[in-house]
This record gives sequence, structure tokens and C-alpha cells, in this order.
Amino acid sequence: MNRRKFASNLSLATLSGLLGTRIVFANKAPNGYLPIALQDPDPFALFNKDKRMVVLNDKPWNIEAKAHLLNDKVTPNKYMFIRNNGRIPDTIDAKSWTLVIDGESVKNQKTYTLRELKAKFKHYTYQLTLECGGNGRSEFNPPAKGNQWTVGAVSCANWTGVRLRDILADVGVKNDAMYVGYHAADTHLSGDPNKEPISRGVPIAKAQQEETLLAFQMNGEDIPIAHGSPLRLVCGGWPASASGKWISRLSVRNKVHDGAKMGGSSYRVPCETVAPGSKVAEDDMCIIESMPVKSLITYPKSGALIKLDKSLLINGHAWAGELEVHNVEYSIDFGSSWSTCTLEKPINRLAWQHFKAVINFPKKGYYEVWARATDSKGISQPMVLPGWNPKGYLNNACHRIAVKVV
Repeated sequence: MNRRKFASNLSLATLSGLLGTRIVFANKAPNGYLPIALQDPDPFALFNKDKRMVVLNDKPWNIEAKAHLLNDKVTPNKYMFIRNNGRIPDTIDAKSWTLVIDGESVKNQKTYTLRELKAKFKHYTYQLTLECGGNGRSEFNPPAKGNQWTVGAVSCANWTGVRLRDILADVGVKNDAMYVGYHAADTHLSGDPNKEPISRGVPIAKAQQEETLLAFQMNGEDIPIAHGSPLRLVCGGWPASASGKWISRLSVRNKVHDGAKMGGSSYRVPCETVAPGSKVAEDDMCIIESMPVKSLITYPKSGALIKLDKSLLINGHAWAGELEVHNVEYSIDFGSSWSTCTLEKPINRLAWQHFKAVINFPKKGYYEVWARATDSKGISQPMVLPGWNPKGYLNNACHRIAVKVV
């Protein structure tokens, strides 16, 4: 719906509610006028994104890439997906930013400034894969509620920061510590300051992994505000919802964190396989941790045309949550037979891996190129949709592109 046309039918009181404050001199505004704060922004200019990115939602902002835009080995900002649950903070003041470490299982509650964090703790840089738990949701049937991601809610950037384990060692963690929950500066869509849009976390073992960072740089520069400036968690290999943005407080808990989006069906799947469309009791849902093995063909773009006497080079990325990818294969006969791709080792743990292959087609016509990755435990991507779940999480079915040989 056109926002201007929609707003012209709203009362000034309603417009004030949308803004979260009273419109001063509202009685002097032209009839049908839409305040600038409610006018449609250009998300590509606003977030420095490529205009070929796809906007799924603007309240909150959720934007994904197309597969062929993710061909870089290190994902640049312009192709990085945006996933939000609340409103991005309007302003960020890095100079006054503080991080509070508290909770039942902290020995010494402390508050750090951003400058203190950078000065006191050693800096580390890792290339880390972040994927929305709902990436691929659009393929589930019956349809699952939520943003209808296709395949582009994944990235692998270079993140620089301090290890969370070093901060936890500095404050001291009690023996009963189970979870680290995050709290952030984004605000609830309702405007209610007492509601958190999301407050998730990770078990203490994940928090203390070498690669779990409180990051302040992305690809060698200050993190853009849409991706969590000035400080964010990066927990590679787990659903990106565990990697909270705009972090202002971390709570070390003696129980599973009970923040917003930790219960119900949020980032949880049935512990046992269920029939499509089933209602699942909350007690029968399990929190998503390590993401499943997956691959993505990033070159060529689906719909490629090639001549019969030419070979086709394909390449892409594969990842497997906490595990390493063992091999990647491709098929041109709808999965009847498979050929091995060349696969690179990850640059570091929890980074995606790059694959390529040269394909020769036997005759003219329409083909589909399918990719299938297998992890270090021998688990492969399914050729069809994996188990249905109420929120459409963890779709790791084989990626495929269309090719016409002429």
C-alpha cells in the first residue's frame, strides 16, 4: 500500500502514535500532509546497499541478497542481508557507549566504555558465517509465518573485536553459569520502552569459544549502524539471531536465558519430526544451535545461456554451522548422478568454504545445476525440503540454478 495515500486517511492522533510523540503545530500542517519521518526512505541509500538487493519488510527493515550477488569470498556491506526485530537506533554515540556485564552468575559486575574494551583486551579478526535461521522460509508448505526469505539471508564478513571469553574471565564467572543473554539499544516496534524487541543469547560454552567476538569493526571499518554499530556479538555458525546488534548489556545467567524471542516458536524447532501444519507444544520445541550444512551457487546467475561447445564454470560457498564441509558435489540430471567439486579449506573455523567445478553439457537444451554439500560428520543436504516446522527454519535443501545450452 502507498504510504502517502494510507497516511492521508489517518487522524493526526494516529500519526502522532506512529511517531511515538505529539506533533507540535499539527493544526497548522497542510491537509493530508505526511510528516517526513513517515515518508518512504530509500533503503539502498539509507544502508549503502546495492539496488539489486530485495526488501522484504520495512517495519522492521529486513533485506536480502540474491544468490549471484554473494559471489565475493568476503561479503561486502552492500550485499549483506539485514535482519531486524525492532527499530534500528536513531543515533549512536560511540564515545559515550558502555557495556554492562551482570547477571546471577557474574562474580564482579562491571561496566566498560568502548575505549576501555579496545584498550584492555587483545583484538582478533575472524571471517564468520552468519545466516538467518529462517533463510529459505519461502519454500515451506504449508507456508510459515515470517519474512519470506529465499536464499540470500547469509553472509561471511571479516569481523574484528575482542573475545567474549576474555571479558568473562575479567569479570569472573561462577560455576553455575549456563547462558549469556544480550540486551541492546534497538527499540520495540510498539514504541514501548519497557519492551525489548529481541534478547537472545548462547550457552556459556559457545560464549567462551575463541571465535565468539564482541565486534566493533566489519571488513576493516567501523560496523555500519544497520549491522550493529558500535558493538555487536558475532557467534558464527549459529542462527544470526544469536549475534545481537547494538549490545549495551550482557547477562551471565544460571539458567537458559529467558529474554524476548527465546520462547514459544521463536528460533526453535520441534525436537522430533512432525507432520506439515501440525501444532507443536512449547515443551516439545528445541532451541536452534549449530546451523545445518548448506551450499549456494553464486556464479553464474540462474538463467545463464551458454553454447554447447563451451564449458561452464560454476562456483559458490558452502558452510556447516559448527562443523567443516567435507565435500561439495554438483548434478545436472536432477540428482540422479553427482560429480565432485573442488573445495577450499575454510580460512578459519566457522568461515564458509569456496567451491568450483567445470561442467560440460552433452547436448542442447534446458538443465538445472544442483549443488550438494556434506559435512565432516557425513551429513548431506537433502534434495528436497527438510522437516517442516512452524516458523520455517533451517531449510538447507540443495540450491539449484537454471541453465540453457544453445
